[in-house]
Amino acid sequence: MSPTLRDVAERAGVSIRTVSNVVNGFAHVAPATRARVEQVVAELGYRPNTVARSLRQGRSRMLALVVPELDVPYFAELTRFVIEHAAARGYTVVVDQTDGDPTRERELIMNGTTANLFDGVIFSPIALGGADLRDRTVTTPVVLLGERASAVGLDHVMIDNVTAAGLATRHLIELGRTRIAAIGDQNDETRQTARLRTLGFRQAVTEAGLRVDPVLLRSTSFFHRADGAAAMAELLALADPPDAVFCYNDLLALGALRTALQHGVRVPEDIAIIGFDDIEDGRYSTPSLSTISPDKEQIARLAVELLANRLDGDTTEPVEVPADFTLQARESTLGR
Repeated sequence: MSPTLRDVAERAGVSIRTVSNVVNGFAHVAPATRARVEQVVAELGYRPNTVARSLRQGRSRMLALVVPELDVPYFAELTRFVIEHAAARGYTVVVDQTDGDPTRERELIMNGTTANLFDGVIFSPIALGGADLRDRTVTTPVVLLGERASAVGLDHVMIDNVTAAGLATRHLIELGRTRIAAIGDQNDETRQTARLRTLGFRQAVTEAGLRVDPVLLRSTSFFHRADGAAAMAELLALADPPDAVFCYNDLLALGALRTALQHGVRVPEDIAIIGFDDIEDGRYSTPSLSTISPDKEQIARLAVELLANRLDGDTTEPVEVPADFTLQARESTLGR
């Protein structure tokens, strides 16, 4: 059994309150008494119950990170950075996933139970929109990630998806590609990320004087490998297939790459492929995957900083903070 405050007090010959004052760093303890208590603490191997201490202070020192899918590498990589930055500030992170289900998202973000468990929440919604979040009655601080529910009175860390998608598309155009497809469009109005990337794709193609062929704009239900593989098979079956494809995330691109190679289509000689997210898998695919690389470490740091500032009493107006991104051109567009 672990030693308690009472054990330390009895061994040191002082009151429990005195031991508590010492381990909590309070100044009003005589030097000799402090030294004796600290010696006994070391001898017994006593460790303060930081959770109980935080609860007495009205804080759990725990943050919730709520993401759509933990098995999507982008969110797994982002989670690691959130945990690192939260730990540096003395917080523990509990992670949950919603699968993009509106009921689950509502339960996790609008339920009073969450407020009782966590000091704050970092939330990446898919299904809930601005109106949903404006109806929150729970006062737990929240920082939003992604593109859903902007301007709802909550801090928000995001990237400019329109500009980023345009950057990916212009990269293909600058390589001389003229029949460019896109994989990942979604008609559901809640899928804001897809809609913004489609907008950026369309703008870049049009500005280059090229035509956006509707048959080359392929919708997917999800951003998974299988969706990218199926969409690429449809594109390759066209009488006039594309010579380049912009995929809305790297998983779609990896699925598309697999299908192209299975059909004997050379990448990038016959068709160039670029993704989005810069997950580690893409750096080791054959060929390696060109992609848009959001600064995931920066996104995590900004989210934790915003949340920690709110918990420390920041009452300024909520902010929308853009995170950086870069183009990582690799073999799937440039060749070896």
